[in-house]
Amino acid sequence: MLSVDEAFEKVLSGFTQIGCESVALSDGLGRVLAEDVTARLTQPPKDVSAMDGYAVRGSDVLDVPVTLTRIGESQAGSGFDGTVSAGETVRIFTGAPLPAGADTIIIQEVTEADGDQVVIKETAPTGDFVRPAGLDFRAGEVLLTAGKVLSARDIGLCAAMNVPWLTVRRKPRVAILATGDEVVMPGDPLGPDQIVSSNSLALAAYVDVMGGVPVNLGIARDTMDSLRETLAGAKGADLLVTIGGASVGDYDLVQKVMGEEGLDLNFYKVAMRPGKPLIFGRLGDIPVLGLPGNPVSVGVTSALFLQAAMDVMLGIERSAGALETAKLGRDLPKNGPRQDYMRARLVTGDDGELTALPFDGQDSSMMARFAEADCLVIRAPHADPAARGERVGILRMHGGRSGF
Repeated sequence: MLSVDEAFEKVLSGFTQIGCESVALSDGLGRVLAEDVTARLTQPPKDVSAMDGYAVRGSDVLDVPVTLTRIGESQAGSGFDGTVSAGETVRIFTGAPLPAGADTIIIQEVTEADGDQVVIKETAPTGDFVRPAGLDFRAGEVLLTAGKVLSARDIGLCAAMNVPWLTVRRKPRVAILATGDEVVMPGDPLGPDQIVSSNSLALAAYVDVMGGVPVNLGIARDTMDSLRETLAGAKGADLLVTIGGASVGDYDLVQKVMGEEGLDLNFYKVAMRPGKPLIFGRLGDIPVLGLPGNPVSVGVTSALFLQAAMDVMLGIERSAGALETAKLGRDLPKNGPRQDYMRARLVTGDDGELTALPFDGQDSSMMARFAEADCLVIRAPHADPAARGERVGILRMHGGRSGF
């Protein structure tokens, strides 16, 4: 049985970056850049005012009060074409270009106007309230780099850079195959021994927030013919993810059917809890992740291995640094032979530090607790008992790209 680290290495080496496409800037939110984005203009393009007031020569307001003659007005989009000479000023508004000859802005609150005569009542240092050209960025400057997941702020930045189109990674198409005679879709009639399928819908949501396109193939019955027929729908996908049918029971047929279809099995079983019966291999040109059937096992293995696969395909650099840590909120016994991912709630203590409180119930069928969890507390195989207050590694389960 592989360790989690060994399984990670095999999964990461089983994927490559996928191709690119161009999208309109308005469709760029959440997409992953495939190329650097370079500013197409300088911002601001020239010196502009940071306040409403009067553009002056700094040397004219060294001694105040002083009366200057207003010779014009400068607005954003409509600047003043003349030159400010000694004893002159121009009414100016926020974002408007600074007139030639002026080098300082006097805010309107410290002035008093009477017709074209303006009394300056307070002095200001030369350059005050002037935003120089290029204060934000300059044409040709690379401001966003390949591998960046675009946020709403990034979209705004691209617009300011005058970039209307983006080159991004194509969204990976992830085919999802659920199995089992015992599962039905939400809302369908339930037989006496059937259960509602939450896994396929949850997994589709995981794929979506990870930057992919879920392709739901439906639920295959526990027959070889049904599995073969449903598997045919995965043609053209970048990844096939199966749910259930990966254990060793009499009706667990996924390995058998895919084996007959040419599955090149890389590994089966990982020393982790939950998620031990995990399959990774390749069916022709399509990588295959076979996830366990329990809902929490699907979530945990998705957070670990599906996320890793998606990051490689999308060209997102994975951090090689140390895990985030938190204080442990209660005592834990010695761990068993598998790496444990305990569902836990995060709270902030009076000292401002995060504390992880693992739930009492850790059964891999408890979806309500999984939905409530803020993080997974990670415990190494055979870890010694851990006392409250010790630091433990955690994997956050909400926010950012994980969207769990």
